[in-house]
Amino acid sequence: MLLLDRMLKRLVRDGELTVTTSDRRVRRYGRPHPALAPVSLHFTDARTPLRIAMNPAIGAGEAFMDGRLQFTQGGISELLDLVAMNARWSDDNNIRSETRRTQSIGAYLYQLNYRRAAKRNVAHHYDLSDRLYDLFLDADRQYSCAYYRSDDTTLEQAQVDKKAHIAAKLALKPGQKVLDIGCGWGGMALYLNRVADVDVLGVTLSEEQLKVARRRAEEAGVKDRVRFELIDYRDVEGPFDRIVSVGMFEHVGLPNYRTFFRRVRELLTVDGVALLHTIGRSDGPGATDAFTAKYIFPGGYSPALSEIVPAIEREMLWVTDVEVLRVHYGKTLDEWLRRTEAAKAEIIQLYDERFYRMWTFYLAAARGAFRHDGHVNFQIQLTRRRDSLPITRDYMVEAEARYRMAP
Repeated sequence: MLLLDRMLKRLVRDGELTVTTSDRRVRRYGRPHPALAPVSLHFTDARTPLRIAMNPAIGAGEAFMDGRLQFTQGGISELLDLVAMNARWSDDNNIRSETRRTQSIGAYLYQLNYRRAAKRNVAHHYDLSDRLYDLFLDADRQYSCAYYRSDDTTLEQAQVDKKAHIAAKLALKPGQKVLDIGCGWGGMALYLNRVADVDVLGVTLSEEQLKVARRRAEEAGVKDRVRFELIDYRDVEGPFDRIVSVGMFEHVGLPNYRTFFRRVRELLTVDGVALLHTIGRSDGPGATDAFTAKYIFPGGYSPALSEIVPAIEREMLWVTDVEVLRVHYGKTLDEWLRRTEAAKAEIIQLYDERFYRMWTFYLAAARGAFRHDGHVNFQIQLTRRRDSLPITRDYMVEAEARYRMAP
């Protein structure tokens, strides 16, 4: 417990944390904070504190999953919120800076994501039970940051507004050909076809998502205009008038950024427009934590803008608009976590208690990153030519209002 005690004494300043060891010794850290609920936990064995001290993310995650870390006050959501608050991005947080330097070792090799590895990594997460995603996502299964136009917006409405927000930035015209890279369960592709009268090809590496997307297109009677294929983005043949990619770039990997944007340029028509929506870091380059890398998104990485833009520049694409969504994903994750906890019994029935704990740890940790750390969402609009789009953003506002009124 000695190493963990030293770590917690340095880390926990805001909020109250009480830790009871397996030999019933009690240690208290921090001070009351109006935004943080008190947390009391205990360890069931003597080795867990050392494991957490040596590798905090995976040590705490696995201890919670295995039942070696248990709570008498609060829970994993409250603990991770407390930790994230204390490790938040600020210019005087030395603990956070030291941790980030350690994490960066080996990050590049972890993100190589060759074709075979890319498909395996996607299957690891997205080929889980359909029922799991039904339990915490909206009805359209939008598994990316929603767009909250007000504090009282529902998740369902925020996801509809997200699709309208993105569609408006594509400057769509009837009959255009659109490529959706990483199409998920088909919601964005079907939406674009419905509101803008365009033809869409959605590509994915998830066999389960492909089945659902194709079924949805057939049920909507648009399978001749909205097609879905199991294919790597590097093997798609164009051209396309528009390209959209939502929540997929996090799986590309830093070594492949130039390849990604080269393919975007090659697949776009001369006057084409692309819109990239991705999780990113406002606090500079980092590394994926060990728990997420092992259990949730193997090969995944959320990049800093400084890591994305050089690849765009080298592939001679115009950055025509950039928007940073700073708080939207935190609100989205609030709702996903609430729905996951409400569906505990059903998730345990689908998998088991350990899986449920893993999933709540993942969502709670992600929420902390977007609430307190440097995580945000970037929306980057790209073209091949300087003059492919109007010179003001008025067209976006007008189109978004129109799409939001669409049935």
